[in-house]
Amino acid sequence: MPALEMLNVFRRDRKNRALITLAGEIDQVSAPLVSAALERCLREGIRTIDVDLTPVTFCDCSGLNAFLDAAHRTIVANGSLRLHHPPSTLTRILTLTGTGPLLLGPPDPAMSPPRPERPAGSPPAPQLSLVHGGIGRPGAPMSAVSGGAL
Repeated sequence: MPALEMLNVFRRDRKNRALITLAGEIDQVSAPLVSAALERCLREGIRTIDVDLTPVTFCDCSGLNAFLDAAHRTIVANGSLRLHHPPSTLTRILTLTGTGPLLLGPPDPAMSPPRPERPAGSPPAPQLSLVHGGIGRPGAPMSAVSGGAL
C-alpha cells in the first residue's frame, strides 16, 4: 500500500496571480506534486506565483530543485515566482547553494549588516562569482561536497 503523501497544496488565484500554500514535508516523494502545482499555474496563464511555505516543516534539495525549475519556467514565460517564509532546512540549503536571491528576491539593503571599513592601503577583498551553480572565485577550482545531511 502506498504511503500517504505528507504534503498538502492549496491555491488561491487573483487575476493572473496565484498564492500557493504548501503544508507538510517537501522531499523526493512530494516534490513532483510541488512541480505539478507550479506548472499548472503557468499552463493556466498565471504569471506571478507566490509560494507560502509557513506550514512547511521540512524541505530538502528535491524541493529546491522543484522551485528552481519552476522559477526558470516562470521567467521564460515572463513571470515571477517568489518563496515566502521558508523553513530552516530550506533556508540553509538556499544559503549553502547561493540560490536565495533567485527564489526569495534580492536581499533587503535595510536588513543587511553594515560593511566593515577597510583600512587605507589594504588589498581589496577577493570578488566572488557564480561558478557552475556554486559560489567561488572566477577560474578557481570548486571543491566537491559529498555525504552528510543538510
